Amino acid sequence: MRGYRLALIAIAPLLLAASQRPGRVCPDPAHPCAGFRAHDLSFVLPTGGVARAEARSDSFYAVILRSAPRCSIPERDRVAAQRLFPARKVFSQRFECDGDIENNVSYTGVNASHAFLAVHAGATRSQGEATLAAVNRTHRFPGANLRRMQVVYNYP
Repeated sequence: MRGYRLALIAIAPLLLAASQRPGRVCPDPAHPCAGFRAHDLSFVLPTGGVARAEARSDSFYAVILRSAPRCSIPERDRVAAQRLFPARKVFSQRFECDGDIENNVSYTGVNASHAFLAVHAGATRSQGEATLAAVNRTHRFPGANLRRMQVVYNYP
């Protein structure tokens, strides 16, 4: 038992460092990474004071639940979808909406001229396909589709 505890103590800093690695997506809605808004999918931002124009997350899969004209998906729709998927972050595109210059998160793999509502579907294609199947079983999001994406944090 003592050897087990010592092993846990020895490995704990490594696990903590891995969880704080820049780019790591934070898909648990109950534990978002700092520096993001409720409608964003968050990730660990780099530190160290190096000037940069943007930071990108690791690639991930998301199920696009629906798309609409730019800036037209209200927060209440995201919150309602989040209730359907409590263990997976539901996020929406709000970049440059509402005249808010600090709304600085965008996403790759989507048309920037449209809004979308999506749910994080995992790091692998097979996880994404399983999430898409779960979304389709709800019969609430016709046309839902799988996308490989990254979160882009644009520094002000």
